[in-house]
Amino acid sequence: MTLPSAATLWASLPVPAILIDGGDLALDLNPAAELFLNMSARSLVGQPVFDRLAVDAPLEEVFARVRANSASLFINDVDVGTGERAPVTCNLQAAPLADAPGTILLMISPREFAERLGRGQGMKSAARSAIGMAEMLAHEIKNPLAGITGAAQLLSMNLGPEDIELADLIVAETRRIVKLLEQVEQFGNLRPPEARAVNIHDVLDRARRSAMLGFAAHMTIQEDYDPSLPPTRGDADQLLQVVLNLLKNAAEAAKGRPGTIRIRTFYDHALRLRRADGSGTSLPLQIEVTDDGPGIPAEIAEAIFDPFVSGRENGTGLGLALVSKIVADHGGWITADSVPGRTTFRLSLPVAPKPEEGF
Repeated sequence: MTLPSAATLWASLPVPAILIDGGDLALDLNPAAELFLNMSARSLVGQPVFDRLAVDAPLEEVFARVRANSASLFINDVDVGTGERAPVTCNLQAAPLADAPGTILLMISPREFAERLGRGQGMKSAARSAIGMAEMLAHEIKNPLAGITGAAQLLSMNLGPEDIELADLIVAETRRIVKLLEQVEQFGNLRPPEARAVNIHDVLDRARRSAMLGFAAHMTIQEDYDPSLPPTRGDADQLLQVVLNLLKNAAEAAKGRPGTIRIRTFYDHALRLRRADGSGTSLPLQIEVTDDGPGIPAEIAEAIFDPFVSGRENGTGLGLALVSKIVADHGGWITADSVPGRTTFRLSLPVAPKPEEGF
């Protein structure tokens, strides 16, 4: 067996890593660090690390101890940020590089990454339990609502002008509830995905054109695509529903004012999702939908994908829960990263197997 080269190992590291010389200048970043810091290696190499990286810890002292003792040091629960993104709580490891005196390898492990993966494992079963209960309640509630609507309409035939308005209100409100219940039933009856090879850019283009002709007509939609992405495995119609829901969520965040939505696709070979049985699935295809709205309210940020959780007045809380369920059914993963002025939903999907491998 031929061992992989150092360059291959460096590029394959699943956690952000930075090589730092004896003068605390950046020597190199791996792809995971470029993605995490939202900056290219070219822009950071040769620059003082502390000019571009904001770390809530005395790293100068840490580096000095690592160099003096030639031993690794760990720092837990440290906020790491840049001018391009909000601080994220991470665990850091600083280690001396063999055969390179003074050079340090700094590895950054975002704690939110592991926590979100853990939440993602339970997301599918929790959503299904809530959906099942909601579907049962919807079925039971619709029958008496039909009786209430009919009774109100009969009463209005014998009422005076002042009371007819109240009867009409009863009819209008019961119809609104029925419409909501029908959404719940549709949510619960989602069919399993019909898996086949899907060009994700075709899906994104359909969603963009539909959004621009309707709910996102007041928005500017920018595209930043990697045309070399291979197809994913999934149901094109369900993936279209996912993207449309994300675009609608981004458009509604602007509250009728002009805004910008950016759709970005790229490849991240380091991302893997571990299943409950211990097996792992690679999720290299990345789709990001970013808006410049006010952001997700802090009080619901941790539960944004749960059914019936909404940050909008009169929102049903079903849109993002439906997105979560579809993504989970496709073996994928979705996260949200939000600060005022920038909210990004990131969808990670598997690559379609080669034809000879089957589905």
